Amino acid sequence: MTAKKRSTPTTWSDPDDASELTAEFFESADLYQGNKIQARGRPKAAVTKEPIKLRLDPDVLAALRASGDGWQTRINETLRASLRLAGRL
Repeated sequence: MTAKKRSTPTTWSDPDDASELTAEFFESADLYQGNKIQARGRPKAAVTKEPIKLRLDPDVLAALRASGDGWQTRINETLRASLRLAGRL
């Protein structure tokens, strides 16, 4: 019976051979405010949308998708306008 070989040999790295810490390293480092890590990116919205599963007719969905990016937002705006006209919003 043959023994399995490792697919990649383990290489030992000497801690004294570590690369220098550059400005790029510090730019990508975590930011702390006190003891807490400061979040990056866009701040959380005050009101978030709720994901749902919605079944649409294929022709309606194809037409919406063909209208380009943002079709889901346009569905939301269309439903909102419809509810306002009906006096439900």
